[in-house]
Amino acid sequence: GCAPIVRAFEAGATEASPWPDPRTVAFGITVPKPLGDFLILEAVYSSNGTAVAVDDSDILAEQSRCARLEGAFVCPEGAAAFAAVRALRSDGWIGADERVVVLNTGAGIKYPETVDLNLNPALALG
Repeated sequence: GCAPIVRAFEAGATEASPWPDPRTVAFGITVPKPLGDFLILEAVYSSNGTAVAVDDSDILAEQSRCARLEGAFVCPEGAAAFAAVRALRSDGWIGADERVVVLNTGAGIKYPETVDLNLNPALALG
Protein backbone atom coordinates (compact mmCIF):
# COMPACT_ATOMS: atom_id res chain seq x y z
CA GLY A 1 0.00 0.00 0.00
CA CYS A 2 2.97 2.37 0.23
CA ALA A 3 6.40 1.50 -1.20
CA PRO A 4 7.87 4.51 -3.03
CA ILE A 5 11.49 3.57 -2.26
CA VAL A 6 11.00 0.00 -3.51
CA ARG A 7 9.39 1.25 -6.70
CA ALA A 8 12.21 3.78 -7.26
CA PHE A 9 14.88 1.16 -6.52
CA GLU A 10 13.35 -1.32 -8.94
CA ALA A 11 13.29 1.40 -11.61
CA GLY A 12 16.92 2.38 -10.91
CA ALA A 13 15.77 5.91 -10.06
CA THR A 14 17.70 8.38 -7.91
CA GLU A 15 14.58 9.72 -6.22
CA ALA A 16 11.10 8.45 -5.46
CA SER A 17 7.83 9.60 -6.96
CA PRO A 18 4.95 10.22 -4.57
CA TRP A 19 2.90 7.10 -3.87
CA PRO A 20 -0.76 7.74 -4.69
CA ASP A 21 -3.32 6.94 -1.98
CA PRO A 22 -0.91 5.29 0.50
CA ARG A 23 -2.48 2.74 2.85
CA THR A 24 -0.99 0.25 5.27
CA VAL A 25 -1.59 -0.97 8.81
CA ALA A 26 1.93 0.23 9.60
CA PHE A 27 1.22 3.93 10.09
CA GLY A 28 4.88 4.82 10.72
CA ILE A 29 5.93 3.68 7.25
CA THR A 30 2.99 5.23 5.41
CA VAL A 31 5.27 7.81 3.79
CA PRO A 32 4.27 8.59 0.20
CA LYS A 33 7.58 10.39 -0.58
CA PRO A 34 10.31 10.37 2.06
CA LEU A 35 12.06 13.69 2.56
CA GLY A 36 15.50 12.09 2.13
CA ASP A 37 14.50 9.67 -0.62
CA PHE A 38 17.59 10.44 -2.69
CA LEU A 39 19.83 9.76 0.31
CA ILE A 40 18.06 6.48 1.08
CA LEU A 41 18.43 5.30 -2.51
CA GLU A 42 22.07 6.42 -2.66
CA ALA A 43 22.81 4.39 0.49
CA VAL A 44 21.04 1.31 -0.88
CA TYR A 45 22.84 1.50 -4.23
CA SER A 46 26.29 2.24 -2.77
CA SER A 47 26.04 -0.61 -0.24
CA ASN A 48 24.83 -3.13 -2.83
CA GLY A 49 21.64 -3.37 -0.79
CA THR A 50 18.10 -4.00 -1.87
CA ALA A 51 14.57 -2.85 -1.19
CA VAL A 52 11.60 -5.11 -0.64
CA ALA A 53 7.91 -4.46 -0.06
CA VAL A 54 5.66 -6.57 2.15
CA ASP A 55 1.90 -6.44 2.23
CA ASP A 56 -0.38 -5.95 5.22
CA SER A 57 -1.25 -9.64 5.50
CA ASP A 58 2.47 -10.47 5.86
CA ILE A 59 2.90 -7.69 8.42
CA LEU A 60 0.01 -8.95 10.54
CA ALA A 61 1.16 -12.56 10.26
CA GLU A 62 4.65 -11.58 11.40
CA GLN A 63 3.28 -9.52 14.28
CA SER A 64 1.35 -12.57 15.43
CA ARG A 65 4.37 -14.85 14.92
CA CYS A 66 6.59 -12.59 17.06
CA ALA A 67 3.99 -12.60 19.85
CA ARG A 68 3.52 -16.36 19.70
CA LEU A 69 7.20 -17.35 19.44
CA GLU A 70 8.94 -14.57 21.38
CA GLY A 71 6.26 -13.06 23.59
CA ALA A 72 6.95 -9.69 21.98
CA PHE A 73 4.06 -7.51 20.81
CA VAL A 74 5.96 -5.65 18.10
CA CYS A 75 4.58 -2.68 16.23
CA PRO A 76 3.47 -3.18 12.61
CA GLU A 77 6.55 -1.30 11.39
CA GLY A 78 8.81 -3.75 13.22
CA ALA A 79 6.73 -6.65 11.93
CA ALA A 80 7.23 -5.26 8.40
CA ALA A 81 10.99 -5.46 8.91
CA PHE A 82 10.74 -9.05 10.16
CA ALA A 83 8.52 -9.94 7.17
CA ALA A 84 11.02 -8.34 4.79
CA VAL A 85 13.89 -10.36 6.29
CA ARG A 86 11.81 -13.53 6.02
CA ALA A 87 11.12 -12.76 2.32
CA LEU A 88 14.77 -11.97 1.60
CA ARG A 89 15.87 -15.18 3.30
CA SER A 90 13.27 -17.18 1.41
CA ASP A 91 14.44 -15.92 -1.98
CA GLY A 92 18.11 -16.39 -1.10
CA TRP A 93 19.13 -12.74 -0.93
CA ILE A 94 20.07 -13.37 2.71
CA GLY A 95 22.11 -16.54 3.04
CA ALA A 96 21.47 -19.30 5.58
CA ASP A 97 24.86 -18.60 7.18
CA GLU A 98 24.28 -14.85 7.56
CA ARG A 99 23.19 -13.09 10.74
CA VAL A 100 20.70 -10.25 10.57
CA VAL A 101 19.69 -7.67 13.17
CA VAL A 102 16.10 -6.46 12.94
CA LEU A 103 15.11 -3.39 14.91
CA ASN A 104 11.62 -3.01 16.30
CA THR A 105 10.85 0.67 16.76
CA GLY A 106 7.71 0.57 18.85
CA ALA A 107 5.15 -1.39 20.78
CA GLY A 108 2.18 -3.13 19.24
CA ILE A 109 0.00 -1.85 22.08
CA LYS A 110 -0.25 1.42 20.12
CA TYR A 111 -2.09 -0.52 17.39
CA PRO A 112 -4.85 -2.54 19.08
CA GLU A 113 -6.74 -2.75 15.78
CA THR A 114 -4.03 -5.04 14.38
CA VAL A 115 -4.87 -7.98 16.64
CA ASP A 116 -7.88 -10.24 16.98
CA LEU A 117 -9.20 -9.66 20.49
CA ASN A 118 -11.61 -12.58 20.41
CA LEU A 119 -9.77 -14.71 22.91
CA ASN A 120 -10.24 -18.44 23.30
CA PRO A 121 -12.60 -18.74 26.31
CA ALA A 122 -10.44 -21.55 27.70
CA LEU A 123 -7.56 -19.07 27.97
CA ALA A 124 -9.55 -16.22 29.52
CA LEU A 125 -8.86 -15.37 33.12
CA GLY A 126 -11.97 -15.29 35.14
